[in-house]
Amino acid sequence: MDAIINLLREQFQLPLQNPVLIFSLILFIILLAPVLLQRIRIPGIIGLIISGIIIGPAGLNILEKSLFVDVFSTIGLLYIMFIAGLELDLNEFKVTRNKSLLFGLLTFSIPLAVGFPVCRYLLGFDFNASLLTSSMFATHTLVTYPIVSKLGLTKNVAVAITVGGTILTDTAVLIMLAVILGSHDGGLTQEFWIRLGISLVLFSAFMFLVIPRIAKWFFRKLESEKHSHYIFVLSVVFFSAFLAEIAGLEAIIGAFVAGLALNKLIPHSSALMNRIEFIGNSLFIPFFLISVGMIVDISVIMSGPMALIIAGTLTVVAIFGKWLAAFLTQIIFRFSKGQRKLIFGLSSAHAAATLAVILVGYKAGILDSNILNGTVVLILVTCIIASFATESAVKDIIRNSDEDENLSLGSGPDRESILIPIANLINIDKVLDFAVLIKDKKSSNPLSILTVVPNTDAAEKTIIKAKQGLERFIKETTASDTQAKIIATIDHNPASGISRTAKEIMADIILLGWPQKTGFLDKLIGDKMESILENTDKTLFICDFQMPLVNHKRLFVIAPPNAEFEEGFAHWVNKIAKLSVELSLPITLNCTEETHTAILNFAKENKVTLSLNYQQFSAWEDFLILTREILDTDLIVLVSARRGYTSHFGQLDRLPAKMEKHFPKVSKIVIYPQ
Repeated sequence: MDAIINLLREQFQLPLQNPVLIFSLILFIILLAPVLLQRIRIPGIIGLIISGIIIGPAGLNILEKSLFVDVFSTIGLLYIMFIAGLELDLNEFKVTRNKSLLFGLLTFSIPLAVGFPVCRYLLGFDFNASLLTSSMFATHTLVTYPIVSKLGLTKNVAVAITVGGTILTDTAVLIMLAVILGSHDGGLTQEFWIRLGISLVLFSAFMFLVIPRIAKWFFRKLESEKHSHYIFVLSVVFFSAFLAEIAGLEAIIGAFVAGLALNKLIPHSSALMNRIEFIGNSLFIPFFLISVGMIVDISVIMSGPMALIIAGTLTVVAIFGKWLAAFLTQIIFRFSKGQRKLIFGLSSAHAAATLAVILVGYKAGILDSNILNGTVVLILVTCIIASFATESAVKDIIRNSDEDENLSLGSGPDRESILIPIANLINIDKVLDFAVLIKDKKSSNPLSILTVVPNTDAAEKTIIKAKQGLERFIKETTASDTQAKIIATIDHNPASGISRTAKEIMADIILLGWPQKTGFLDKLIGDKMESILENTDKTLFICDFQMPLVNHKRLFVIAPPNAEFEEGFAHWVNKIAKLSVELSLPITLNCTEETHTAILNFAKENKVTLSLNYQQFSAWEDFLILTREILDTDLIVLVSARRGYTSHFGQLDRLPAKMEKHFPKVSKIVIYPQ
């Protein structure tokens, strides 16, 4: 008994040394702290930071800053920056890049302009210390980004410009840090500037030219090895962070750039994206937040009046500078009050880059311990204020915005139902990926995967065999946080079974694979397709994917005259726009001026982002003129129409056969609107 007690006393001696026990404690904190503190209306992020203070060296000394904690917190920090780059809507960023540049300039220059005279003349720091400390005010870490991501506002324009501005201001500050250090060491020579410039160019070229090509090759060669995709992505993130350090930047810049480089290759609704976010938000990011709390020592402000004055001054200046930048951004771009609060909440938290600047300056002898201690207090206060501001802003925007009332199509986006009939397992994975990308996230209905078996004596055995063949695809859709179910039905022919099931589950969309070539050119697109078209009034997508969806470079959309008058017009436009956003693909639209105007009006009314290049097209009798413009990496989308409908005319019936003949190796979709 004494031996057991002595063993327990040894294991629980503070600070804890057993890595298994340390890991268990941190997991319990990650599990319980946010839940307990949210009951008293304190954001979960604050709960994790406060927990770090309590268990840290300056608190109960349960944990010390060890290599174990540092490794996981570094991973969490890089994860925050990586996810920010990965979730950045590049189409939206292209639209808002000028706004991001202006915000980046404001959130960098205003805190710098306010902070420098305060540090130089009020606090009496020397020139280098004043410049370095005031540059710290310009930095910010996206500590509260998980709040925005969790509540689904990452696509808001305020978030887009803040994330874009973050990388600009942090990059500028970290380059300024390198320059100040060079000046302090007397090393601002021509060689220094040449080396810095060359390293930046080489790093950018490698990340944006080499990494995407390697990633495309890897995803194509190991398309079925989904777990390998995640390991590959992690490898790219940390290797990019390492390369950034070699280039004279901070690791966080490398992680963010890695997110940008892989952005187009990882759709936001994919299983891979779900895995990245799930593991990061569940484990690595909370580790980082706890580690931020562990470096906070509240007692530092009691070490003397100067420490108290410096801590208070630094905190006030940092908050005021970021608030003023957010306020001017609101005035210039006519944002709402909620958007201003959101920009302030996202940009006011100081942690990663701030620590990097101050610790490097402290170790170099530019800054003293009072500035270091004051910065630690600043980190705690700004993280708390930023968390409350962000959570309040998100709730205001959701409450006052009509974004959540985007569309009311068919049975409504919250009840959207997609039916996927499967005749064979060829390319089913690509069709399911497509379904996951276009499915409305508000819909609680699962994807319905249908197999129709003939009514024979072996029907039951055939159903069991078909279900078993589809099970692994169900697992993959579940991994993307999209539910799916298998429906097996018996019918005298597949078309009849598909039509009947579509009515039974009230499907809004039917996704079909491209018909087999046998008989394809003989009669339109085959008897089965003709029967489905005649017996259903649902929006029909007929898909032929020749490569993984992420490898396409453009959506080449062809729409007939009067397409805007069809009942399903808004439905297919919305799905194409969603596909464009998910894959970060530009759209080349070929149609009449009237249809183009209708699409633009739809996008404006429903706040849909479109990266659109319009080409007027009406030469339907000479359809093959488009062959000169279509590339192998295009995804052709032909909008057709059922016979007797407003936009139907004779040439449309022959186009699928022409597409099959002239573009056999190009991915294509034919849409028959509701």
